[in-house]
Amino acid sequence: MLSDFKKYQDFVYSLPGIYPQIEVSKLVLYRTGPLTGILEGVVKFRNNFTLDILEIIDFEYGIIQRYSYEIYQNEQKLYWYDCQPHPDDPTLSSTHPHHKHIPPDIKHNRKPAEHIHFDAPNLTFLIEEIINNFL
Repeated sequence: MLSDFKKYQDFVYSLPGIYPQIEVSKLVLYRTGPLTGILEGVVKFRNNFTLDILEIIDFEYGIIQRYSYEIYQNEQKLYWYDCQPHPDDPTLSSTHPHHKHIPPDIKHNRKPAEHIHFDAPNLTFLIEEIINNFL
């Protein structure tokens, strides 16, 4: 799906129809070149939960080059996922460079992110994680 802009676009814009727990989706997928694009925006859920998304996508190779996924309730950041490498932390080696920042000490407390990938869409997992854990 990441190798086809139109298919990924259709997938992204179909999410509110698939997940009734989504109250508002303000995701926008746009081209930055003939074979590259950016997905950014926010997905809002009940009880003031939000998922902020940024993906830089290479459609030629079918990969997410970089991403940031942040989960909030109201203004409080609950956790986030990123792909900033931490080669000095052996506990993250199983999913390097994918990891999740969690409380306490959210900036420095990280754990492996088994379900986050460069070569597959991550949105379904992220949405279902919020639904299953908070709604």
